Amino acid sequence: MSNFYRQQAWVAIRVRFIWAGRYRRDVFNLTSPSGNSYFKTVRFILFDIDGTLLDSGGAGSRALNLAFKEMFSVDDAFRTVSMAGKTDLQIMLEGAKLYGIDCSNGIMPAFFSAYVRHLREQMDIRKGHVKPGIREALEILTSCNKYFLGLLTGNIEKGARIKLESFGLSSYFRIGAFGSDHEDRNRLLPVAVDKLREQVSCPVSFNDCVVIGDTPRDIDCSKPYGAYAIAVATGPYSAASLAAAGADIIFEDLSDTERFISALERKK
Repeated sequence: MSNFYRQQAWVAIRVRFIWAGRYRRDVFNLTSPSGNSYFKTVRFILFDIDGTLLDSGGAGSRALNLAFKEMFSVDDAFRTVSMAGKTDLQIMLEGAKLYGIDCSNGIMPAFFSAYVRHLREQMDIRKGHVKPGIREALEILTSCNKYFLGLLTGNIEKGARIKLESFGLSSYFRIGAFGSDHEDRNRLLPVAVDKLREQVSCPVSFNDCVVIGDTPRDIDCSKPYGAYAIAVATGPYSAASLAAAGADIIFEDLSDTERFISALERKK
């Protein structure tokens, strides 16, 4: 086979894999044998979960309160703690501080084990819903090789998967950065990028990342790195609040799939 046809065959290769029962196409090798890059426009699209992809119906906050009561005999411990946009670890530490509880003695694993157990029960008791336009957007994005989907969420990974699986969304996301990776949400974007490179051999720059969320903290964790911040007013914050926080573009929701995809296309 001539070198020309070898190169053409290389360009045509797409690696298919089955994960969680779904087929999807993803780019694993970004360079040809000669070292030339064929996929310079791969974008890493990172979704927040609560308030952005779905509404759990309050299952997360109920599970945190139930776990805290089980461990420390305190009712409704997080009633004064603002949770939106924070990591689960940060929320737990704030609650513990309110009641003078020392978290340096190894209680965190036991607390989050109880939390995960209660979360499964709460997700079964009271159903929430998927946010408008999410399923349609995810289907389109997973059908296109120039996008790779990921999660950037304050949820611990086990909690994130429980919430997503309850609505049939987990299989869209192979990779993510979670609250169990770091307490500080602003440290999670580099974690996600490192995982993409290490697990899928797909290096992307921060400039090729798009972070989608419903709180100012989603914007704050993206802007220092030069990532593109898309805000959706489907959570506790208004479009005006999200604009003031510095979002690059704001949607009331993602029901206008064409406009949302166009926003990703315009991002350079």
